[in-house]
Amino acid sequence: MSSEESVRAHSAKPSASAIRFEGVTKRFGEAVAVDNLNLEIEKGEFFSLLGPSGCGKTTTLRMVAGFEQPSEGRIYLDGEPVETVPPYKRNVNTVFQSYALFEHLNIEDNVAFGLKRRKIDKDEIRTRVAEALELVELRGREKSQPSELSGGQKQRVALARALVNRPSVLLLDEPLGALDLKLRKQMQVELKGIQREVEITFLYVTHDQEEALAMSDRIAVMEGGQVKQCSSPEDVYEHPTGPFVAGFIGVSNLLPGVAENGGVRLSSGELCPADVPGDCAPGEQVQLSVRPEKIWTEEAEEGMVSIDGTVVERVYVGTSTQVIVELGSGVRLIALDQNFNRAQADDRWEIGDRLTVSWHPEHSLVLR
Repeated sequence: MSSEESVRAHSAKPSASAIRFEGVTKRFGEAVAVDNLNLEIEKGEFFSLLGPSGCGKTTTLRMVAGFEQPSEGRIYLDGEPVETVPPYKRNVNTVFQSYALFEHLNIEDNVAFGLKRRKIDKDEIRTRVAEALELVELRGREKSQPSELSGGQKQRVALARALVNRPSVLLLDEPLGALDLKLRKQMQVELKGIQREVEITFLYVTHDQEEALAMSDRIAVMEGGQVKQCSSPEDVYEHPTGPFVAGFIGVSNLLPGVAENGGVRLSSGELCPADVPGDCAPGEQVQLSVRPEKIWTEEAEEGMVSIDGTVVERVYVGTSTQVIVELGSGVRLIALDQNFNRAQADDRWEIGDRLTVSWHPEHSLVLR
C-alpha cells in the first residue's frame, strides 16, 4: 500500500462507525472512572455497556453526550472528533431513567419541544410528532398531560421526544430502571423493535444482565473503568473471558482447581476433562466454570463428568428449582432442575440427600 493509500484508509476508518473511542481515559481527581477505552460501535447497532455501579459505563455515555470531557484520548461521532463540540451541537439525544418530561406541557408539546427550539417548520413538526407517537403507540394521547400517563407511557414519550429529532445516536441511561418487572420486560421487546425499525444506533447503559442479553447486538462488560469483554450476547454468556464476566453475566459455578494436561484437577480431587488454553501451564491455578442449566441431576450419560455431593438447599423459582449441592471440598454449585410438574417441584430432592451431578465436558470452561 502506498503512503497516500495508507493515509486515505486511515482517515476513512472513523467514518465506518457511529461511535469510536481511542485511548479514552476519564479522571475525577485521583479516581480513574474510565481507563484507556478503545471501542468501536457500528452504525445501526444496539450496543450495551453493562456492569456494576461505579464501573464507568454512565461516565462513558456522558462523554459521548458531551456532559463530560475525556481527560485523555479521542471520541469520534460519525467519523468526526467531538471532544471540543458542545452537547447541543452533537447529533445525539439522551433518554434518562427519570423521563425528564415537562409536566406543564401536554404530550404533543413535550415531543415537539426540541423541534420548536430548532425553529423547524410547523407542518413538519406536526408530521414528525405524529410519526414519533405512532412509533411508540401513543397516537390519541397528544393532548394528555404527563400526570395522566403510566410509567411505561411516560418512558414512551421520552423515547418519542428523543427520536423525533432523528439523532445519529440515541443514548439510553438505564431507561427502564424505574419500571416494574413485567413492564420492564415488555418494554425491552418494544425498544428492540423500535430500534430495528428506525435503524438508529442505540448506546444503552444498564446493570441488568438479562436486559442486556435480551436486547443487544453486542455487549461490552465493564469493570473498574475497563472493558473486560466485548462480544455478542451469546458469546459473552457461553464463552466468558474471565471469572468476573462469568460471574456477572447470569449465574456461573466457579470451581477452583489446577490445570493439567487434558483438564482441571479440582480441589476435591476429581479430574474434570476440559479444553485448557494453550498458554496455561500445568499446575497453574484456574477456575472451572459450568453454567447451572448445563448440570444434570439425572443419571449421567457415558462420557460425562460426574461428582458426588450433598443437597444443602432447594430454591423454587417457578419454572425450575435451584438445587444447591455441596461437594466434598466444601465448594457449592447450583444445578437447575426443571419443574415439569408440581409433584416434581415439591418432592424431587430433600436437604441432606446425596446427589451425583454431571455435565458434558464441552460445557466446562477454564478461566484464569
